[in-house]
Amino acid sequence: MKKIISLLLAVLILFGFAGCAAPEPEKTRFTKTYYDFFDTMSTIVGYEETQEAFDEKCAYIEERLKHYHELYDIYHWYDGVTNVYNLNREAKEAPVEVHEDIILLFEFCKEMYELTEGKTNFAMGSVLRIWHNYREDGNYDFLNAKVPPMEDLEAAAQHCSIDDIIIDKENSTVFYADPDLRVDVGAIGKGYATERIAQELEAMGVDNYTLNIGGNIRTLGYKADGEGWVAGIQNPDTTSEQTFLLKVSFGDLALVTSGSYQRYYWVGDKKYHHIIDPETLFPKDTFTSVSILTPDSGIADALSTACFNLTLEEGMALVESIENTEAMWVEPDGTIHFSSGFEKYIYEE
Repeated sequence: MKKIISLLLAVLILFGFAGCAAPEPEKTRFTKTYYDFFDTMSTIVGYEETQEAFDEKCAYIEERLKHYHELYDIYHWYDGVTNVYNLNREAKEAPVEVHEDIILLFEFCKEMYELTEGKTNFAMGSVLRIWHNYREDGNYDFLNAKVPPMEDLEAAAQHCSIDDIIIDKENSTVFYADPDLRVDVGAIGKGYATERIAQELEAMGVDNYTLNIGGNIRTLGYKADGEGWVAGIQNPDTTSEQTFLLKVSFGDLALVTSGSYQRYYWVGDKKYHHIIDPETLFPKDTFTSVSILTPDSGIADALSTACFNLTLEEGMALVESIENTEAMWVEPDGTIHFSSGFEKYIYEE
């Protein structure tokens, strides 16, 4: 009888201690916004036990954003930094020593060129620079806005071969074999930097965070309650009262959208956006936006640009060939197309 009582007491004590175990500390949602990187707004959202813990993570993210922003900037130079701006001016003369993160970006850009069969080409800077200048002039003086002459674009297109970007990984140098070549990482740089930062945070054990770097959204895990992060896909029709076409819920994925509503200018009654087709050297009007869901923000950035310039059939085939990748296309008349698994992410309020 004593053995039975002792056994019952042991069981009660065991479960009593288990029941009194300290509960997991509650996490609070914190948000911080920056306006200094990649010429856009960046928002960090995370769940932490304290403001101090969140601020510590944000300090790290801010330092890394500054690092990548300065390295990948094609319009400005920075003291003590050899960046893409410097390369476009100096690498035609001789190999230029650069930070490893430029080498890694350029290698990734070449991989994306192969993946998209040339539809995302970071060597198109000579063409994109012409469009950039005309767009800037047109927005400044819209009454005299013009379209670049085709002969100028065709001449620039002769200097867009990625094979002329010579990467020496061992010596960490880059050389342009074509002196008229210019690099533009606008279609990939921001997404690639976002992914690198996300991977660094994951290696540190960071969870329950999302990075929104100018619309390049990369989630680390899910929200603290286990629910997916909810993000809206903007309506390309900026005159509509409907801000978002739909919302999606996801975790451990990146969401990137490329659209004609982001950067553009008008020539008469026609709008010319910033996504230039490598074949026609002009913006395409097949779609007004393309959204990509995939685990890697850099790949999402490259695919959104490529699928904007591909036909629906070509883009669909490309997306369906990549594991854990989905896409949504929007036509000018508002028609929406989904890849085979996209709709499972749609959030119903």
